[in-house]
Amino acid sequence: MDNELEMNEKSHSELAMAYFNEGYNCSQSVFMAFCDEYDMDFEMAMKISSSFGGGMGRLREVCGAVTGMFMVAGMIYGYTSPKDQIAKTEHYKRIQYLAKEFEEKNGSIICRELLGLGEGKDKPVPELRTAEYYKKRPCVEIVGMAAEIMERYIKENKKAK
Repeated sequence: MDNELEMNEKSHSELAMAYFNEGYNCSQSVFMAFCDEYDMDFEMAMKISSSFGGGMGRLREVCGAVTGMFMVAGMIYGYTSPKDQIAKTEHYKRIQYLAKEFEEKNGSIICRELLGLGEGKDKPVPELRTAEYYKKRPCVEIVGMAAEIMERYIKENKKAK
């Protein structure tokens, strides 16, 4: 995929879904879709978000799409001083708001709950991305929705650069 061309022609949501359909995990798909919003090399974005797919390394905890959304929020709005209680509080409010938006639309932010899986982690080997995989998983829609929530938040909360 020609990243520059795609970013100019598609919304962040469409781009995130396209990345997922290429085989990137949920977190990568959302985080990489927003590379145009922060100063990070595409390959670095791909690597830094690679650990969070499958609810964090297939542990089925917080959904990778949600984690990707939180990482985007950190890159754009995150605080830098550990002593700045006001900035920390504002950022954590932002993260809780984004989580609430996602949870209201999906019923949870937990991967295993979103996928209807039992308790516990999965084996570390990811499933092959077959037509059957895409039929039984709502992940592409979830990725698109997380990117849409983030995109709307950014539009409504422009930060001076």
